[in-house]
Amino acid sequence: MPKDQGIGASTKRREDVRFLTGAGNYTDDINVHGQAYVHFLRSDVAHGRITNIDTSAAAAMPGVVRVFTGADFEGVGGLPCGWQVTDRHGEVMKEPPHPVLAQGKVRHVGEPIAAVVADTLQQARDAAEAIELDIEELPAVVDMKAALAEGSAKVHDDLSDNLCYDWGFVEENKGAVEEAIANAAHVTTLELVNNRLVANPMEPRVAVGDFNRASGDSTLYTTSQNPHVIRLLMGAFVLGIPEHKLRVVAPDVGGGFGTKIFHYAEEAFCTFAAKACNRAVKWTSTRSEAFMSDAHGRDHVTRIELALDADNNFTAVRTETYANMGAYLSTFAPSVPTWLHGTLMAGNYKTPNIYVNVKAVFTNTVPVDAYRGAGRPEATYQLERVIDKAARELGVDPVELRRQNFITEFPYATPVAVEYDTGDYHATMDKMLELIDREGFAARRAESEAKGKLRGLGINCFIEACGIAPSNLVGQLGARAGLYESATVRVNATGGLVVMTGSHSHGQGHETAFPQVISEMIGIPEDQIEIVHGDTANTPMGMGTYGSRSLAVGGSAMVRAAEKIIAKTKKIAAHLLEAAEADIELKDGTFSVAGTDKSVAWGDVCLAAYVPHNYPLEDIEPGLEETAFYDPSNFTYPAGAYACEVEVDPETGVATIEKFVSADDFGNVVNPMIVEGQVHGGIAQGIGQALLENCAYDENGQLLSASYMDYAMPRADDLPMMDSYTVDHSCQTPCTHNPLGVKGCGEAGAIGSPPTVINAILDALNSGGHKVDHIDMPASPSRVWAAINNAS
Repeated sequence: MPKDQGIGASTKRREDVRFLTGAGNYTDDINVHGQAYVHFLRSDVAHGRITNIDTSAAAAMPGVVRVFTGADFEGVGGLPCGWQVTDRHGEVMKEPPHPVLAQGKVRHVGEPIAAVVADTLQQARDAAEAIELDIEELPAVVDMKAALAEGSAKVHDDLSDNLCYDWGFVEENKGAVEEAIANAAHVTTLELVNNRLVANPMEPRVAVGDFNRASGDSTLYTTSQNPHVIRLLMGAFVLGIPEHKLRVVAPDVGGGFGTKIFHYAEEAFCTFAAKACNRAVKWTSTRSEAFMSDAHGRDHVTRIELALDADNNFTAVRTETYANMGAYLSTFAPSVPTWLHGTLMAGNYKTPNIYVNVKAVFTNTVPVDAYRGAGRPEATYQLERVIDKAARELGVDPVELRRQNFITEFPYATPVAVEYDTGDYHATMDKMLELIDREGFAARRAESEAKGKLRGLGINCFIEACGIAPSNLVGQLGARAGLYESATVRVNATGGLVVMTGSHSHGQGHETAFPQVISEMIGIPEDQIEIVHGDTANTPMGMGTYGSRSLAVGGSAMVRAAEKIIAKTKKIAAHLLEAAEADIELKDGTFSVAGTDKSVAWGDVCLAAYVPHNYPLEDIEPGLEETAFYDPSNFTYPAGAYACEVEVDPETGVATIEKFVSADDFGNVVNPMIVEGQVHGGIAQGIGQALLENCAYDENGQLLSASYMDYAMPRADDLPMMDSYTVDHSCQTPCTHNPLGVKGCGEAGAIGSPPTVINAILDALNSGGHKVDHIDMPASPSRVWAAINNAS
């Protein structure tokens, strides 16, 4: 293969041509002839009882097709939750119904109450203002601990309280953990908040529902990361549409970060209303709607304890976390603070005793679900912050404290039920220290001090479990769907091929990276390989894209399908070359007989598959198309070491990131350029959480950060130039259980960066004589300034 083709080449993303030239096809670009538009009347109170709703005036207004309320959906299923958690007492979680439109009560600001379908969007908006609505406002439950207090108002009247579940893991470890903490030479305790975030992808959510009365087929065009899952959830559990009568199309999608995994009320409504009105119905979210209708992320409050023996070896970790579910259970919400969080509390360290307790709480806020990293960032933040605090308390080097406790032998079974197959945490640490130039840090600190500034160095190590699977395991843990992936490889008669994949691309670069893998396997140019995704009508059933699973799981399915294609073409080539099948070799797009000069080109063999004149049909059927489903045997475990240098102005509290480096182990890397782009994007989001972003509610459940005026997204000048060394072979340990040896990379930056930044700020403050143990995110100038002055 040419060096600019195949696995390992930094091939430029082919999809960027259409994106950069304005030729992308996004959901809002789709318009169905004769479509109507919907505007949702949303609750402006967090908790209240609907005492009256009169839509008669709205229904009579010009252009109005129909006005819908919760009464129209009484025979329709509610939005389903895709994961059931069983608590530490053996009880299943509380799972209240989640209506498409509010029925009887509203439970968070932004909940849809009524929907007006009209000829134009402006007519729908005008009519919505004419709806007469009376809501008896009830006390709002916002604070998680207060929500569990005796006498607290209940978010759901039919539940005994606001506790969704009280989860303990591993429950059998609890006694050993308590004993280890009681006998420890030193225990470090830290209470922290993992702040609530809004994903804010560039493209807001859009849904277009269409119904063909002649065929009875429904079609939903939507901004989704997993169209097959949306078809399954909406068809089977909400609207009762057989899957063969429901098509879901997710075309180009402008970013997701987790928030477009889930099934939303607006998707179900547009599909339902299109049939009810016999007319296509379109909804495009405004940015203000997105803030109060997209699932939020994080929002944990945690107390963590780290026990060490007299030699500073970790002996136990114990955490107690309150996790906000919001008003309803979003699609995968229960799994995030439990199985995606508790199973990673070992981190990179050989801690023998770990116990994790999570109390999931209903509040009168927007539902909370997976956001880039989903549980793994929360675990890493807790662990890496408490380790840094322990190093400061013990007066030891934070790097050496981590090194001393690293896992060094693999495979390694952790006390929290996962098995790391490979890793080299010393290698990533070595590379990170080289990139940050730790030996030169003292001189850089002195330069900052000469300017009246404080300079700090923060480090962090992380590991994550991604490529979520296998299905039989997650099924035992409460997943209500399999987590396999699929691919169909269809070879044309002239040798070009199409890969139809269940994975969805919304920024990951599948259209570039997937052909690199096939090109490497077969030896044909990448431009002869097309990737098709996002349409349930022409792709095999797949679970979609999230949890850094596209290449590890979706790519593995593609490899398995391609292997079937290669096996069949070798049989055909053997007949054409009059040789034994075992002697046929495929290299650089040519089949040859080992030890001879006899050969036949890939294209000739493909043509023979469709013009079968030269091989017996009783042995080989015509055509060249294969499908494979891949269900992995384990997660993949990427890991890394990050470092950050900050400069803090003690007069203003402003923390400026001067340098950020990352050393990651992603196993085999298909496209280094794409991988580094993924890491940089994740780091940018992690820095945003650490320094800027915060989704805030007041005591009445009003969203205070409901626009970019109040929610501080990171800008270019908030971010440093970043040095990533994702392809240094000294850091890479290939995954042992998928055919590509790859590990996920899409979430690593968002997992590793928040504790790195906070550790750096605290190092700066303490170096300046200000004893500060912790600052909650976001470390805004006001918080940093207050910490300095309170310490002083």
